[in-house]
Amino acid sequence: MIASKNAILRYRIIDRCLRSVRYAFPSIEHIRSVIEEELFGTSNGKHICISTLEKDFAAMRREHDAPIKYSKIEKGYYYEDKNYTIEDIPLNDKDIEAIKIAATILNQFKTSPIFRQFDYAISKILDRVNISPNVNDNAVENYVQFEKIKTAKGSEHLEKMLSAIKSKSKIQFFYQSFNATEKKLRRIHPYLLKEYRHRWYLIGKDELKNRTQTYGLDRLSDLQVLSDRFDLDSNFDPDRFFKHSIGITANVGSPEKIIIETEELLSKYLLSQPLHESQEYLGVKNNKHQFSYFLLPTYELKMQLLGFGKEIKIIAPQSLVDDIKATSQSVFEQYD
Repeated sequence: MIASKNAILRYRIIDRCLRSVRYAFPSIEHIRSVIEEELFGTSNGKHICISTLEKDFAAMRREHDAPIKYSKIEKGYYYEDKNYTIEDIPLNDKDIEAIKIAATILNQFKTSPIFRQFDYAISKILDRVNISPNVNDNAVENYVQFEKIKTAKGSEHLEKMLSAIKSKSKIQFFYQSFNATEKKLRRIHPYLLKEYRHRWYLIGKDELKNRTQTYGLDRLSDLQVLSDRFDLDSNFDPDRFFKHSIGITANVGSPEKIIIETEELLSKYLLSQPLHESQEYLGVKNNKHQFSYFLLPTYELKMQLLGFGKEIKIIAPQSLVDDIKATSQSVFEQYD
């Protein structure tokens, strides 16, 4: 049974390899390496043998009519029908069972550092499976509405970026920030990929500026992975870099103790879903519920606080109080 579940996962990865634009006509050794990397986190050839993949090819042809062919000229495999994909084939009971088991396993590890960034995606899979064990049950959409999020521009760079981070290879690209009028060439030591509000960001050291910065993947173009290698800055710790941040701003200023007070209804919301891991409930004072945080006063934090409107009041620090007041006054004046 376990072998059957693993086979289903391998079929999906094989399908992606055969449809890859970057690696046209992949060899069986390349496909094996990709499968091992995705399923076992290594590509040493100890988990999947060539004969297993040859059986997978045969099973995909037999069970799913996959038009897999081998090119003697290119010395690799391809789909004779370029529009074919196994993703279009409805899932059977074994597929569904495999997804349920995989989702359950992922749920057990989603709080570990390596899976933490995928917590949202794992939770969505579990929600969908728990609502209806039949993932082909389209009727679910009639009484449950899932949040629909379009893939953000820039996600096509993820594979290259991740490869460069793993191999410690320098990268370069043209980048245009939101407040810039033209693109500029950047050469970066890539350290970390981070997702925030369904957008992807790269954190890396800019060679020219000699400092760690954050770049939105949706704002870069002409990405190249260079042959030059870099040494990771010993001062960079991915677990600590965003420790005192909400959002993707992390390398400006110092964290401060922030105190807010709220109405009772909002306090229940914050207690059930903390704004940040540093949140501490201080109790009730003058009929208001107070919370404290230890955070950088970033743009993202200010937007979060302003979003609560009159339900929240900033108590400290005074600099943040003044900033929120000035912003609120500017908003008011727009309607004056």
